[in-house]
Amino acid sequence: MKLSPSSPLPRLRPQTLRWKSHRRAFAEQGLSAIWPRIIGLVVQPGVEFDHTQVIDYQPEKARALSKLITDSPTMVFEAHSTDYQTTQALQQLVEDHFAILKVGPGLTFALREALFSLSAIERELLPAHKCSGLRDVLESVMLDHPEHWQQHYHGNGDALRLARGYSYSDRVRYYWPDRDIDEAYDVLVRNLAHEPIPLPLISQYLPLQYAKVREAQLAAKPHELIIDHIQDVLRQYHAACNGEPSPH
Repeated sequence: MKLSPSSPLPRLRPQTLRWKSHRRAFAEQGLSAIWPRIIGLVVQPGVEFDHTQVIDYQPEKARALSKLITDSPTMVFEAHSTDYQTTQALQQLVEDHFAILKVGPGLTFALREALFSLSAIERELLPAHKCSGLRDVLESVMLDHPEHWQQHYHGNGDALRLARGYSYSDRVRYYWPDRDIDEAYDVLVRNLAHEPIPLPLISQYLPLQYAKVREAQLAAKPHELIIDHIQDVLRQYHAACNGEPSPH
């Protein structure tokens, strides 16, 4: 799917929400007792992303849908595809009763960012023959086994190469369990775990983690840097769901 900020994005229309129909369907299957335990309904409030762009939440366009949930005080909406939304947008979604925020590729994208950054640091510190070659190994495996991306990415050679490594869709996530990639990851971590990573390199490639390392809140070790980079995304969701200020 190709998006543009000006293109219309399908939303769940308020008139298509039929609480009574859903409840009746449960009753017909003998499941009336389960209905009070249902807390959320998945909807599309107008947020989406493609390979390179994000459609941000626009509260005014979801206002009619948002108001409908007030008829069911024990339920909230689950917002589909909230990956890559700003913290402000996430907070507004929660305020508008889209209180369950679905996120997936946004987290694995952060994992990929951290690993690519550490791989770049590794290349600065070590001769090529000692490096893990993580990026090259990943590309090789994806080319040898294209089933997880070839139906999703389109274009010429350069466009496909960039999409395989950097697309918001993050089809990379299906390849991390591969044995060759896992071995390259192990080499990367070992190469960077023996001594603290030089601060200027952390500043260059992982600037948010650099600030925490400087403030003695985070160790300059590969595993800690990876986890914290992923947690930066989770902190945005935590802040939004708990009405806290933005973590950045």
